[in-house]
Amino acid sequence: MSSQTTSRPRGRPSAPVLSRERITRAAIRIVGTRDYRHLTMAALARELGVSTSALYNHVSSKRDLLVMIQESLNGEIDCSSFETKPWHEALWDWAVSYRLCFIRHTALIPVMAVLPVADSPRTLEMYERVTRGLDEAGIPEDQTVDVIVGIEALVFGAAYDASAPQNIFDPGGRADLAPVFTRAAARRPADARTAADRAFELALGAQIAGLRARFGTA
Repeated sequence: MSSQTTSRPRGRPSAPVLSRERITRAAIRIVGTRDYRHLTMAALARELGVSTSALYNHVSSKRDLLVMIQESLNGEIDCSSFETKPWHEALWDWAVSYRLCFIRHTALIPVMAVLPVADSPRTLEMYERVTRGLDEAGIPEDQTVDVIVGIEALVFGAAYDASAPQNIFDPGGRADLAPVFTRAAARRPADARTAADRAFELALGAQIAGLRARFGTA
């Protein structure tokens, strides 16, 4: 009696294998190389080499996709200093890490800055750790989120500034309209990124010093 055996066909699968991580990377790539307006489910399916219907088997909606991106980006931000350092030092470390993340993903700032945190575990865990650190330092509970929002406002603006051109403050042929500003701008570091880093550190230091003064011995 003869028997037949079947074996799995050799070669690659006929369609790319999808995962939430791969989908997220492709979505971030679309926004980074084009812009957010091009991030549609159809465009994402084309980027992944699959049908739109296959994509919907893994992502239920555009909102679900944005949460996946939010989870990925906020997972890059380090807030571990709140476990080991005084609150003002931890706030500095968190802000620096936050800015570095969004320097890499500047195109996503307009979306991520206003995206609700609902259903985003990593985002909620990050905010919980930061809020708990501020609360344990004695900062009033009704102001801890205000502190976070204030830091984020600086971080997002400073992330944009890191990609600004070196000649952004060049007055062109109208230096006569702002001579003092023109001289001051000319004294900034020649390297655009160095200038952006210095401005961020100055603003962050002043913001944290103001918070320390406001909350006294916290």
